Amino acid sequence: MSEQQAQHEQHADARPLRVAVDGGELIATLWRPDASGTPVVAIHGITANHRSFAHVAARLSAPVLAMDLRGRGGSRALPGPYGLEQHAEDVAAAIAAAGFARAIVVGHSMGAYVAVRLAAAHPELVEALVLIDGGVPLRPAADDVSPEDVLGPAIERLRRTFPSAEAYRDFWRQHPAFGPYWNEAIEEYVDYDLVDVDGALRPSATPDAVIANLVELDGRGGYAEALQALRVPMRLLRSPRGLFDEAPGLYDDEWLATWTSRLPELAVRDVEHTNHYTILLGRGADAVLDAVSLAETGAGPAAPVAAAHREGR
Repeated sequence: MSEQQAQHEQHADARPLRVAVDGGELIATLWRPDASGTPVVAIHGITANHRSFAHVAARLSAPVLAMDLRGRGGSRALPGPYGLEQHAEDVAAAIAAAGFARAIVVGHSMGAYVAVRLAAAHPELVEALVLIDGGVPLRPAADDVSPEDVLGPAIERLRRTFPSAEAYRDFWRQHPAFGPYWNEAIEEYVDYDLVDVDGALRPSATPDAVIANLVELDGRGGYAEALQALRVPMRLLRSPRGLFDEAPGLYDDEWLATWTSRLPELAVRDVEHTNHYTILLGRGADAVLDAVSLAETGAGPAAPVAAAHREGR
């Protein structure tokens, strides 16, 4: 399906799904539930929502399930715990509610870590993993660096209110990783993210949920060991630019080489001319679709970082 067709048909055959989980309901969307092909499960990032996958989901031909993780989007009111393992159990419940036996699991940013936790806890559910600029432990922060220091403006944004949807769009249009690359996918994602909380318009992610997950992303709590124990095919799409469109991105070559040497199942592809967000919401979407297609066919061997595909080279 072309991108233009996908935009026209984006909401066709997309059904809302409410999933019973501990503490309430998880809000999700199920695209093409009756389609053939290996189902795809999509998991969003740390301050994001499931609409970050809407335009990619519309361009796939297989069934696609994406959900708002607890503490975000329509699942904002779900209580903690917010840890990666809890998210993985929530995703497993959503997979069961969708009627999927086994799926290709695609995670962006923090969603990639949730995907790894899901594969470790429920290997029977996971056919393959596609990790979009996430999933590999981050370099540990210095002892005197707090979560607020790391996320900085993101945490500040979550504590703000906005007078209107247009004001929220304007906020994002000033963001260096979004504004220069503004498109329909970004706009829909941003519009969905603004919610009414007690009469005020706020970003949907709760600060407590975000901080709880941020501290887990360096591999602590058994995560690194769980990742290294996986024997499921894994593809990592890496962006060369970071959260503010800066270079380098989340994973520098030296750090990534350390981890690819430990992960024989991991194939790496650099998606040039993208940042941490546009790798999914912008020109990187084609690479995501390609990775899902390769995961479905089982094509392509795992590649050490020295031999990783470098798009554009």
